[in-house]
Amino acid sequence: MSNVVIVGAQWGDEGKGKVVDIYTEFANDVVRYQGGNNAGHTLVVGNEKTVLHLIPSGILHEGKRCIIGNGVVLDPKVFIEEIEGLKKKGYLKDDSQLVVDGNVNIIMPYHKAIDIARESSSSQRKIGTTGRGIGPTYEDKVGRRGIRFNDLIRPEMLARKVKEVLPEKNFFLEKFLGGTPLDEAAIIEEYTAYGQKLEKYLGAASKILNKSIEEGHNILFEGAQGALLDIDHGTYPYVTSSSTTSGGACTGTGVGPRFLHEVIGISKAYVTRVGEGPFPTELHDEMGEALRKAGQEFGATTGRPRRCGWFDAVALREAVRTNGMTGLAITKMDVLNDLETIKICTAYSYRGELLEDFPQDFEILKECKPVYEELEGWQTDIAGATSFETLPVKAQEYLKKLEAVTGCPAVLISIGPRRDETIQVKNPFV
Repeated sequence: MSNVVIVGAQWGDEGKGKVVDIYTEFANDVVRYQGGNNAGHTLVVGNEKTVLHLIPSGILHEGKRCIIGNGVVLDPKVFIEEIEGLKKKGYLKDDSQLVVDGNVNIIMPYHKAIDIARESSSSQRKIGTTGRGIGPTYEDKVGRRGIRFNDLIRPEMLARKVKEVLPEKNFFLEKFLGGTPLDEAAIIEEYTAYGQKLEKYLGAASKILNKSIEEGHNILFEGAQGALLDIDHGTYPYVTSSSTTSGGACTGTGVGPRFLHEVIGISKAYVTRVGEGPFPTELHDEMGEALRKAGQEFGATTGRPRRCGWFDAVALREAVRTNGMTGLAITKMDVLNDLETIKICTAYSYRGELLEDFPQDFEILKECKPVYEELEGWQTDIAGATSFETLPVKAQEYLKKLEAVTGCPAVLISIGPRRDETIQVKNPFV
């Protein structure tokens, strides 16, 4: 038995969906443990592209059980659309393949309205949220005002909770944010219909997963976003609202830490970020635009262009430490194919001082400048490489350098978007 946690090692969008899809072959259960539909995982099977926002990427494999853990916040409308889209493509033929924990908190219309109004307000600091209502839903979860999946499928309970909370939300929306109040009856009617449609997916993630562990099965824990967006360990306040680090796999599913065996961090061969917040290696020149174009760096959820920059080993070392990473999956190596030289940030310069550790103080991080080491590029198409040894020598040297400066071994190398464009150096399930 081996249980593996997949986490983003940067600011999200690292290619976790593809890695989860590959590792699902070796797992019995795949479980999503945090975040909501503010994350998008893009998978390419053959020539067909599928984008998932809530359902674990393992759903593309027949016979694998996919679970949405209690740490996730769920938009039922988006969830239903994903289910219908998968069924149209011939996936999810058996509804028992998909389980939603009863304690999952539900994204309600007022959450989305508040999220959008805050970002639009001139008096509010812009975080760069997706406007999907994720943050306000987690606020209500922590404030003990949330509506859970268990409530969604019970019409009387749903109506009671909406009636309790909506007057406060409408007051805040209208009087403070200048928005439009929402209709109570319309919300109850719409969400009651969602509950009736989704009731068949109700389950208890903790019980299911711990029984699976007792039976010696393999579990793959799928994270969303990236370690540097963690609510506690990320670049606060420019973070997401959940625990994106490996610890979230325990709190978001009800599985104890002694049952987690490997933590694989997914990292691009360069770095991207969506939304606001510090980004020391960001490139504002033609090189940044070239990376964006070559890597097709536009958000799977929002379509927003991603900010691009050189690989940041300082930030990656922080992610390795806070997650206890045992291996790295390096994605999008092929995006660097044509570059004559490639830079790696190995330290920061702050007011004349050299920093090798990631600053905890946001005000310090804002002023940090990258200190680079420059390597020769391989200037060769790496498509067709089947092992580390068959990669160009300069590509091998680049990967070895990434291992050295992060202190973590590369266990998987992605050289293209398709499943078969992958080199597995070491399988964490074996």
